[in-house]
Amino acid sequence: MSALAIAVVALGYLLGTFPTAQLVGRRLGFDPTATGSGNPGASNAARVGGMRAGAAVLLGDAGKGALAAGLGYVADGRTLAWFAGAAAVAGHLWPATRRFRGGKGVATAAGVALVCAPLAALPLAALFAVLVKVFGKAAIGSIALAVLLPVGVAALGQRAVEVVVAAVLGLVVVLRHRSNIARLLDGSESVVRTTDPAPGEQA
Repeated sequence: MSALAIAVVALGYLLGTFPTAQLVGRRLGFDPTATGSGNPGASNAARVGGMRAGAAVLLGDAGKGALAAGLGYVADGRTLAWFAGAAAVAGHLWPATRRFRGGKGVATAAGVALVCAPLAALPLAALFAVLVKVFGKAAIGSIALAVLLPVGVAALGQRAVEVVVAAVLGLVVVLRHRSNIARLLDGSESVVRTTDPAPGEQA
């Protein structure tokens, strides 16, 4: 791997550590790591702070994945884009700036996929939205997206190494949802709220 590629991957990791949920929560008066599920991600932000908070975190986290992948694409094509994007997901999951305690990587991985495999990412995003709407559980959509992402990338005929990176991202996302899977099985998984909280209300 060239020095440029190493630098781009390292930058991707740093982009992934950007604390989107904490910044949004601070602005709206809540700490996503101390309320709800404690996960600094879009679904918990929506659960605690409402749809505006969730949407802001979703866009921010997806944006850092897309930016990292985009930089890789510009520097040396799609394969480096996948690696730089994967580094951003790693930065989101295990941020050195926050004692390696991060989110679950769904939105960041989606941003990577949007740059590296848009023809797979767009229908998967639509499927995610439908599943969340029907079941009210973000984890169901997230797990489906993670499982189907490498299938979509392979169907597009991308290089084997790129399919492998997509599969690793999907596997990591599924593993990060172990507790959600357990709650889905016992019926205790929280429903994503679709309204903003009233003043002074906390979910």
